Amino acid sequence: MGVIVDFSYANFVAIFPQFASLSQPQVEQGALPVAVLYCRNDGGGPVTNAETQTTLLNLMVAHICQLMYGANGQAPAGIVGRISNAAEGSVSVQAEFPMTPSNAWFMQTPFGAAFWQGTASYRTMRYMPGPVRFFNPWLNQ
Repeated sequence: MGVIVDFSYANFVAIFPQFASLSQPQVEQGALPVAVLYCRNDGGGPVTNAETQTTLLNLMVAHICQLMYGANGQAPAGIVGRISNAAEGSVSVQAEFPMTPSNAWFMQTPFGAAFWQGTASYRTMRYMPGPVRFFNPWLNQ
């Protein structure tokens, strides 16, 4: 049903240079196994286009890297969303991002938010009709 794509560390770092300070084992053995828990890459998922699957997988790996390791050599931290209030004295910043309980985890990073939006069409119900029955046990025949 779905597609399987190969993860490329070199392509990932080229697309997301903020994670260039992470080693290949950190990404491939640390973040990637966690990312595939959320972005299925075993051929059983709903994504049938390899380019789309690669993009979604890279976004999820970036999301996990940001949460686990941070970016640009900095510790994990950051604001996601629209700045709704800011003060200068004693520095105070508030951000808002409309969330539901189902997407709150993804909205912690820009990569997770992009992944969430990119998978919107795959989070809908799909009706799959069952086999046609020729015998109805409730009718007397």
